Amino acid sequence: MFQPNLFDGFEATDGITAGVKERKERGQQIAALATIEKEGGFYIVPSVTSPRPTKYKVRYSSGKQTCTCPDHEQRGCKCKHIYAVECILTRETTHHADGSTTVKESVTVKQTRKTYSQNWPAYNEAQTHEKAEFQALLADLCRNLPTPPQQGRGQRRLPMSDAVFAVVFKIYSTFSARRFASDLCDAQAKGYIAKVPHFNSVLNYLEDESLFPILCDLIEKSAMPLRSVESQFAVDSTGFAFSRFDRWYDVKYNRFTQVQRWVKAHLCCGTKTNVVTAVEIHEQNTNDAPILPPLVESTAQRFDVKEVSADKGYSSRDNHDAIAAVGATPYVMFKANATGNVGGLFGKMFHYFNFQRDTFLDHYHRRSNIESTVMMVKSKFGDSVRSKTEVAAKNEVLCKVLAHNICCLISALYELGIEAQFA
Repeated sequence: MFQPNLFDGFEATDGITAGVKERKERGQQIAALATIEKEGGFYIVPSVTSPRPTKYKVRYSSGKQTCTCPDHEQRGCKCKHIYAVECILTRETTHHADGSTTVKESVTVKQTRKTYSQNWPAYNEAQTHEKAEFQALLADLCRNLPTPPQQGRGQRRLPMSDAVFAVVFKIYSTFSARRFASDLCDAQAKGYIAKVPHFNSVLNYLEDESLFPILCDLIEKSAMPLRSVESQFAVDSTGFAFSRFDRWYDVKYNRFTQVQRWVKAHLCCGTKTNVVTAVEIHEQNTNDAPILPPLVESTAQRFDVKEVSADKGYSSRDNHDAIAAVGATPYVMFKANATGNVGGLFGKMFHYFNFQRDTFLDHYHRRSNIESTVMMVKSKFGDSVRSKTEVAAKNEVLCKVLAHNICCLISALYELGIEAQFA
């Protein structure tokens, strides 16, 4: 089994002196980057390393300094949050004519917002040519799809390549099936499809169960041109609101109650380009943790997976072992009651998390990119599905993900110079 070198660079000598120096330096960083406010007799110091918004209360006086963070409570030492308050706290002494003095405590607020450079000319080119590039790439993806044989008489079905093209292009457009018909006419004129289907035919193909595995396979193929770029991945799940409701009569309150259902998609994405490398759709109340191994294994078939990050919902020994089995290092957040007694890779990563927390969190925070991926899909193609049946709703979600992947690929074509080769 893959065993990462977890404690590279960890210095155990002169631990007390090194620990004080390290806490002072981290306190200075917090003072420079964070906003520290005073409430009553406490200073509110935000954590800059916690995966969730966390704030600690620091009481700072000449006689005693305390903090509510685990470091101070467990070790009783001067933590980085106390050093942060000490760094920004200044005492201004004013001497009055009557001989009295006034001591005023002020908090210096400094906050630096991290920004990322953007290649705006390439971005503009990608956005202005996206629709044309989208059709060409989608047609290339669908070109070799086999069409099942049709027996008997009756109207001949569309080639599977035309059917999938029409369905995915319809979801990309966000138009209704009727308003989308003119786009299909343009696609036929450009040679992307052989025949323009009726708008009802497009909706009927969306209801086809056989479309589900085809779309899943196309999603994985659409990510392949970026395999030379992506080596760090993140896993998470998200829901898309569904038009169906669970409705029941509540005897206690003498009323009908209903809850909207949703389609739950489990995703694995690259943290550089936000491309989705694997997707699975299960029941809306399915637990997240058991879905991680198949997502990682499917990704590893096409990508060189070096890191996988996930939130504490995926924290288990089995998931750590599944990630290590593909040669990657797991950066999965631990639950509050987790211990290293489990052993194995889970125990090693738990100790790494405690002794090298900042390094661990630097890798773990790449998981936030999958939140960006989900937002990209929902903001561009909608956070709900229009379909009325469960089969069509699942296919619609897959079409959204496939359309997102093609858009990510188009951005890479212009910004990174990647060639779109799906073989």
